[in-house]
Amino acid sequence: MSPAEHAAAAAALLEAEATGRQIGLLSLQYPGIGMDDAYAIQSALAEAKLARGREVIGWKIGLTSKAMQSALGIDIPDSGILFDDMEFASGATVPGGRFIQPRIEAEIAFVMKAPLAGDRVSRDDVLAATGHVAPALEILDTRILRRDPATGQARNVFDTISDNAANAGIVLGAARHAAEAFDLRWVGALVSRDGTIEETGLGAGVLNDPVESVVWLARRMAQYGQRIEAGQVILSGSFIRPVECPPGSAIHADFGDFGVVDIGFA
Repeated sequence: MSPAEHAAAAAALLEAEATGRQIGLLSLQYPGIGMDDAYAIQSALAEAKLARGREVIGWKIGLTSKAMQSALGIDIPDSGILFDDMEFASGATVPGGRFIQPRIEAEIAFVMKAPLAGDRVSRDDVLAATGHVAPALEILDTRILRRDPATGQARNVFDTISDNAANAGIVLGAARHAAEAFDLRWVGALVSRDGTIEETGLGAGVLNDPVESVVWLARRMAQYGQRIEAGQVILSGSFIRPVECPPGSAIHADFGDFGVVDIGFA
């Protein structure tokens, strides 16, 4: 793909977000699209948002479970960018029409107290740079059709990465913990929608250890001359399958001693 095509794809995604009308699969429109193209589209999208006054508040990591990687035929996670207009307080209600097809995932969030950079970042480096960890929900949305109606082809990892890794929102619980206070592999959640348990999972589902997910992100960013900054929030990856959130949904995620997170959808 050419730089002009990257920019055109990013503009189409921004239009889809603004209008609530999904676009077709980029992987069909641009059959030669690859990983570098997908991240270039994501970067073009981010540049447009920054030009409109948005601020980067952190990063999300996706596709950290073996099940999701196998489903998309890849063997590595992906990442996306968190912007300031994506924040929702726990207990808030997302206005009707804000998203196209919202879903939620349960995650462990890392809030950084120091920068993190370099292709040799270690687990100890991540823990030293972390201010605290917190229970979190990620709100997913897709500005790209999940499946092409004519061919039946499903969107692939290049579509997802281009679409900012399907990121749409972040909800942090009120609880704050030192990163070493819990074995994060054993931190889990009971996630209910409208009072019924929909999903459960443990942190070990995220690359066997959510800390290793942040290690992966820091090393990947180093390849592009980027770094994780102090104060940024890192969503380390979901340990449950996405839960659909049609209008009227009330989501409650009980992380036990780790905390709780709530979000509603008007």
